[in-house]
Amino acid sequence: MSTLTEFVLVTGMTGAGRSTAAKALEKLGYYVVDNLPPGMLRELLSQVEAAEDINRLAVVVDSRSRTFFFSLTETIAEIQQTGLHVRTVFLEASDDVLVRRQEAARRPHPLSAQGRLMDGFAKERELLQVIRGRADMVIDTSSLNVNQLTSRMRHSFEDPTENALNITLVSFGFKYGLPIDANFIADMRFLPNPFWNPELRPLTGLDEAVSDFVLGQPRANEFLDSYESMLELLTDGFVQEDKLYMTIAIGCTGGKHRSVAMSEALNKRLRSRGANTIVVHRDLGRE
Repeated sequence: MSTLTEFVLVTGMTGAGRSTAAKALEKLGYYVVDNLPPGMLRELLSQVEAAEDINRLAVVVDSRSRTFFFSLTETIAEIQQTGLHVRTVFLEASDDVLVRRQEAARRPHPLSAQGRLMDGFAKERELLQVIRGRADMVIDTSSLNVNQLTSRMRHSFEDPTENALNITLVSFGFKYGLPIDANFIADMRFLPNPFWNPELRPLTGLDEAVSDFVLGQPRANEFLDSYESMLELLTDGFVQEDKLYMTIAIGCTGGKHRSVAMSEALNKRLRSRGANTIVVHRDLGRE
């Protein structure tokens, strides 16, 4: 009799952190299989189901499978029809970051053949387009180091509770670009900017003085009240649709003051009503 209760599929762009994500899952007790051709998923599951000591399985599939990838979404659908839910994690990063990482590793892109790295990444994005659109969780690792990505994976997959929604709050600066993995984006630039206060400028939203200044604005708590109410409606809908991962991005100009303070404040509110949350300050320290 099968004891398998958790099945996570890890995929995404070359250089976006698939190996790091796999190692994080392995530390959490998952039995991890790397670079498995999608067509062999059913056979692997049959063997795992015959085992008595594996209840959490993670499989890494990527562009090295090439044309095998076209059957992946169909295979996932067939597996889920058996009653086993597949959680798909897609790891993403910007092209310039991926190129730097691949050059640092001194490895060619598996799809570039004799062409440029960018040619390989372009082919890979096209190949992975469908699975990315259907992923349960998309993580942009452009600004994450190994420890931060490991923390994201641990937050999302350790000690899972049935129908528990995992919420990631990301503060960011608009001048550095939008987080590409966000489900919802809130703009804090309607609040006065502490940057123009000489005493607050060198501080961050993690400092009490800045937090008090931001939250002391008349519209700050009005926004938090309204946004919390909206999120309550949205989170209920996510759980009902079996979408267990939500990323909320909160931005200001530089990602140093307002977005940080408001992300922390919203996090306290969500946690006070039992939400499973983690906060990531993407651009803190870039100025």
